[in-house]
Amino acid sequence: MNVIRSANELNPGGRKVCVAIGVFDGVHLGHQQVIRQTIADSQQHEAISVVVTFDCHPSSIVAPERTPPLIYPLPEKMRVIESLDVQTALLIHFDKSFSQISAEDFIRGLTCEFKNIHSVCVGSNFTFGHKRQGNVEFLKKLGEELNFVVHGLAAVSLDGERLSSTRIRDAIRDGNLDSASQMLGRAYSLIGKIIEGEKMGRQLGFPTANLEVSGLILPPNGVYAAHAKVGGRIFRAAVNIGIRPTMKKSTPQLHVEAHLLDFSGDLYAQEMELTFVEKLRDEQNFPSLEALKQQISKDVDAADQLF
Repeated sequence: MNVIRSANELNPGGRKVCVAIGVFDGVHLGHQQVIRQTIADSQQHEAISVVVTFDCHPSSIVAPERTPPLIYPLPEKMRVIESLDVQTALLIHFDKSFSQISAEDFIRGLTCEFKNIHSVCVGSNFTFGHKRQGNVEFLKKLGEELNFVVHGLAAVSLDGERLSSTRIRDAIRDGNLDSASQMLGRAYSLIGKIIEGEKMGRQLGFPTANLEVSGLILPPNGVYAAHAKVGGRIFRAAVNIGIRPTMKKSTPQLHVEAHLLDFSGDLYAQEMELTFVEKLRDEQNFPSLEALKQQISKDVDAADQLF
């Protein structure tokens, strides 16, 4: 997939362009429907398929206090979009200046720079432009003037309820990871870079890889058995999500740390993907570090036996 940062980088060379537009956090089944419609259009009309998305959630700029935690970090969102066989992604830097562009100017700008847009695909509840002044009906009016087709695709339903990124976040937050996976169309996983921690796990005899997960939605605190993918290899792992209450910190911070079974080495700065298998227990406060160490040993054995 070719990733461009400005629409004028596309250079379609006379070919038509079929466009899907959205934030696409999680790239769930509803998002996939929108993107696949664009791909189908592009194949039918020998056009270029383009997904237009943003490098952050728009709310982080226009309403920071209402910014939802993300399901995926940006690199994973782009990888999943690529896996759908999209030819080009326009990754727009969403900042204060961009947020001031009107819905009409945004679409007219795309039409001008893409040269020959054949179709635009969005979700039926899609809104865009300054103060969300644009919607599907507005797009259709512009389409009539500028000669492109608009697909406003109805939301996908699962178990009688509308599927959305918000619903997936709620499922993850509540620990319903199987439900989240169904809505995503793939196994839910938590992805982040490995950062240097306090090396407390090493002191207890169970070194851990600490993940940078700021801004992401997380499963409930506790200990999990998981598969950890890093450097192209998959390891069994015992994963702790929590604030380490036994450490008695005055300002406890949330940590996600994975102890990889049958592994030793340096993983700093690499990306790790955790796919959860089963929750082993809730987070607990132990009377001593020795008691914690004994419990970690039991957790590691329990995780190993699950596999």
